[in-house]
Amino acid sequence: MESPSSVASEQSSSSFNPGLEEEVMDHSRPLLTPLALSRTGSLRSTSTSQKSEGPATDPKQDEDDLDQAFGATALVASKKEEEPDVEGYDSDDSTTLGILDFSLLYDQENNALHCTINKAKGLKPMDHNGLSDPYVKLHLLPGASKANKLRTKTLRNTLNPVWSENLTYYGITDEDMVRKTLRISVCDEDKFRHNEFIGETRIPLKKLKPNQTKNFSNCLEKQLPIDKTDDKSLEERGRIMISLKYSSQKCGLVVGIIRCAHLAAMDANGFSDPYVKTYLKPDENKKSKHKTAVKKKTLNPEFNEEFFYEIKYADLSKKTLEVTVWDYDIGKSNDFIGGVSLGINANGERLKHWFDCLKNKDKKIERWHTLTNELPGSGYND
Repeated sequence: MESPSSVASEQSSSSFNPGLEEEVMDHSRPLLTPLALSRTGSLRSTSTSQKSEGPATDPKQDEDDLDQAFGATALVASKKEEEPDVEGYDSDDSTTLGILDFSLLYDQENNALHCTINKAKGLKPMDHNGLSDPYVKLHLLPGASKANKLRTKTLRNTLNPVWSENLTYYGITDEDMVRKTLRISVCDEDKFRHNEFIGETRIPLKKLKPNQTKNFSNCLEKQLPIDKTDDKSLEERGRIMISLKYSSQKCGLVVGIIRCAHLAAMDANGFSDPYVKTYLKPDENKKSKHKTAVKKKTLNPEFNEEFFYEIKYADLSKKTLEVTVWDYDIGKSNDFIGGVSLGINANGERLKHWFDCLKNKDKKIERWHTLTNELPGSGYND
């Protein structure tokens, strides 16, 4: 159904359908890391990458490496930033909540979604002085990770704020553009009480054309219903960028762990201390494990580490590369964040990445892949 209160323009104007997608509300504001999420005065680019999907292989259990069960769940994030209070929100349909001007650009080559928050006009007064202290918050839906939240700065005592801020999501794939929705909320910051929700608008990303900026001027709406029916059996736990190269000179596979984005928060402080492990299986002697350094208190770590596996080219077709991301904990078992497997038994983008590596000797192939909360059929239940 088309929303009667929203107006979008691309060069001239076009219609807008707010998408009704699931959202898992978070209760704290993440530290925005420019590697994967950025709030800047100008747009940024990142490494080239491709589409991603979840893992679909059946690796054997390796008791040496089971820090924690596959399918571990994140701890509840601490309430550093109070979520806007929408309980008892009494605005009716005739109430004017305001108009938000913004633009969106999907940079297909760099897998980035650039969101420019320009200004708002005629916001609903939320404070006793007849004004508001507005800020804008972005979420990608569906998505449970607090790392996919971005926000602007807060402007004080105004109903017509001008932000002119660029908020960027990295690691966005063509698949995301088909199935995800961007939720844009305008809220009033309150130092002594709960932040108050003013209004929102939602943009299905499939409305955007690659590499074309689309301008919007949307009337804000009351909080839209949230769909709770989505199947979470293979919940997204973040993204990882992996590079593969078969070196003819060294007679081996070079695996690069470049960085992660939007990782699930596993610690009580709302962050994680992530590191990555790789295995080349079958691994009868259990000598193929490699591990990156631990990156402290981040959901968007940059590793830029490479691991070498000495292996004959012909044997690669019999192997599976298992990549897992973990949260390091002192004095207790480490938490599993997510995993992905590449190889001849994979499918979709994971299989394509493996084949592209085999077909292009001595060429580094980089791709983004989606981490999920389990490797299907793996039998990991520690």
